[in-house]
Amino acid sequence: MKEKKSHSNNIVSVPPSGVRGRLTVVGAGPGDVDLITLKAIKSIESADVILYDALINEALLKYASSEAELIFVGKRKGCYAFQQEQINELIVSKAKSHGHVVRLKGGDPFIFGRGAEEIDYVRSFGLETFVVPGISSALAVPAYRGIPLTKRNTAESFWVITGTTKNHQLSSDVALAAKSTATVVILMGMSKLDEIVRIFSEENKQGMSIAIIQNGTREDENVGIGTIETIRGIVAEKGLANPAIIVIGDVVKERAVLTSIYKEVNAI
Repeated sequence: MKEKKSHSNNIVSVPPSGVRGRLTVVGAGPGDVDLITLKAIKSIESADVILYDALINEALLKYASSEAELIFVGKRKGCYAFQQEQINELIVSKAKSHGHVVRLKGGDPFIFGRGAEEIDYVRSFGLETFVVPGISSALAVPAYRGIPLTKRNTAESFWVITGTTKNHQLSSDVALAAKSTATVVILMGMSKLDEIVRIFSEENKQGMSIAIIQNGTREDENVGIGTIETIRGIVAEKGLANPAIIVIGDVVKERAVLTSIYKEVNAI
């Protein structure tokens, strides 16, 4: 049995070839390398193989053992490195041949991350499975810009919706959310922005505040803030594109109250 020394100087035992392996699905957080949990770092340190997505900060791979195999399986600009079925098969193959496979996903792996699907598939082969929750970009990215998703007397709840479904359509939940007073957070929705604007305009919410945050929590973060009526012009002016999060609701106007706090935190 071989041994690997982790970043915390603890010895992590790894099963030898032929012993049933395991999968740990790990949330890598929203982008800032410091926004990752200690448990996630320990999982990366102990991995024999890491399958990582496009949205993770690759600086996190520095925690991996020098012996670990690193495999990019994400999607960039519409091009898939692997199809989901191939990723599932690769997890099983590598777990059986190498031992511990870490599936590293941006944000939280159970929020539009297919983490549950991969675990369901792997378990059918009798492999051990674990999950390490991550800080979801849906929550952290607005917070970094001082936008509270809920605030007393402003918003009592919030929706988190995928902008693009499996069939490449805008989720029908957006139309339902537009009728509510809740804050609406839309992930992967930039290609559907025209449709989103139309839906909210049909609810007479042309003046509703909206923020679009690209590369949230990263050094190259890009932000546009306006109203449903003006946001398309702001997107064009600032060159906003995916990966971005769309936040719609009166809470966007509340950001001014938190702006000084945001600056002070980042000055520390």
